[in-house]
Amino acid sequence: MAANTYVIGLDYGTDSVRALIVDSSNGNQIAESVFNYPRWQKGHYVIPAKSQFRQHPLDYLEGLETTIKEALAKCPEGVAENIAAISIDTTGSTPVAVDETGTPLALQQQFAENPNAMFVLWKDHTALKEADEINELSRSWGGIDYTKYEGGIYSSEWFWAKILHVLREDETIRDAAYSWVEHCDWIPGVLTGNTDPIKLKRSRCAAGHKAMWHPEFGGLPAEEFLTKLDPLLAGLKSKLYEETYTSDQPAGKISEEWAKKLGLNQDVVIGVGAFDAHFGAVGAEITPYTLSKVMGTSTCDMLIAPTDEVGDKVVRGICGQVDGSIMPGMLGLEAGQSAFGDIYAWFRQVLMWPYDNLIGSSQLLDSETREKLREEFKDKIIPALSESAASIPMEETSVLALDWMNGRRTPDANQQLKGAIIGLDLGSDAPRIFRALVEATAFGSKKIVERFKNEGIRIDQVAALGGVAKKSPFVMQVMADVLNLPIKVAKADQTCALGSAIFAATAAGLYPTAADAQQAMGQGFEMEYKPDPKAARKYEILYQKYEQLGEVIENRLT
Repeated sequence: MAANTYVIGLDYGTDSVRALIVDSSNGNQIAESVFNYPRWQKGHYVIPAKSQFRQHPLDYLEGLETTIKEALAKCPEGVAENIAAISIDTTGSTPVAVDETGTPLALQQQFAENPNAMFVLWKDHTALKEADEINELSRSWGGIDYTKYEGGIYSSEWFWAKILHVLREDETIRDAAYSWVEHCDWIPGVLTGNTDPIKLKRSRCAAGHKAMWHPEFGGLPAEEFLTKLDPLLAGLKSKLYEETYTSDQPAGKISEEWAKKLGLNQDVVIGVGAFDAHFGAVGAEITPYTLSKVMGTSTCDMLIAPTDEVGDKVVRGICGQVDGSIMPGMLGLEAGQSAFGDIYAWFRQVLMWPYDNLIGSSQLLDSETREKLREEFKDKIIPALSESAASIPMEETSVLALDWMNGRRTPDANQQLKGAIIGLDLGSDAPRIFRALVEATAFGSKKIVERFKNEGIRIDQVAALGGVAKKSPFVMQVMADVLNLPIKVAKADQTCALGSAIFAATAAGLYPTAADAQQAMGQGFEMEYKPDPKAARKYEILYQKYEQLGEVIENRLT
């Protein structure tokens, strides 16, 4: 590997995109830049009551250019001309309808304000009906069950359900769409100048975990299956892909247009993209049988295991198991929770109601003071609740919550489920309710761990990354106690972007394998939470009550 060689990791999250420039020899951060999606920040194309969450491709393109330029401007002299590669991770499944050139329809004037022409964000649940139909047909049509390697249950958050929903809902998109492309495939296509939906390299990660692609099936589901699902899908398979690629592979080299736009040389390699949580696991130095938890608005739980050790085990109720989807040469397994930090944010918004609707309009304060007070109040709620909740002995609260406020991702996806809070009395104050919500999110994580174990996949330890892992010792200690497992917190602040950088270095040939790049560029762990045996025993009893509550909500009240 040449000295003084740098790589860029691009991390497209739910709210923003981040560019991280790192030294490829050791993973040290040189510079970074963050771009908040402006249309998303204004709430455009979002209808929470309908679970509609769409993002405009211009948010992504503007972020691509802005973050890389800003990050490069912060670098010492000589860095820009020594950038060897760029790799990209995104949320997913986040597909978009494209024309024959691979251009998202929202970039055409007639569709510029049509949400159905935009990227359907991972958290969009408008396709519940379509997901149910996919599951029903998979079990009844008499052929292959294409949900086999998707945990046996297809989700409304995923590729085919979202496509079918949009095609049914919008005739104009149905007539204009030539094909569909995942966000993590489109950005590498943009940078290489090859967005042709037939020719661009598709991510093994996205295809295997969300689109029912598997070598056993010869690729994507059969045309017969798709047309039985709905004739609207006829012919679409031929406009998608057969082959998929792991993220250690190059998608191509940067185009002349983008090299000039970004101030880079034309030898820069662009890596095959993947999902953020998968790259985050690599950035957090995932090893076999370590559960890597990306803890943010939701959670994504990643696990890798040697293929020959897993054998023919098929884990029920998870988000897929795919060879090479996380770390090439290993079987990648994904699970997660549809809401995690979002639940804490929801409770904060509930508590903010009096301020926003009463104090916020008070004439006793000038507008500038009201706004400053509001921001201060908002910033202090969660830390104050955490401090107070941590001081409450477990025996002093009977409040129990269920963490399905945004449905259930795993185990056994069901996005129609709702959350619950029980055991309230006149002494149930905000800290006690908050503690119950934190415990509920930890119990949801335990359900995932228990499913892996019951299916014959061991878990030796947990590695945590993301905003919650970094910022909330209270949440992390509760999690360690509930799981009764040690939890290591990754040292790197931007673990997903670091994972992208690791794959960029591999795609450029700076390291022979992703594992070698990971070993050289990983930043280690900054701390470890160890379970309290006494608390773990108490939580085991409370966990059984959580399971009973879940059974009542799912089987008797839905």
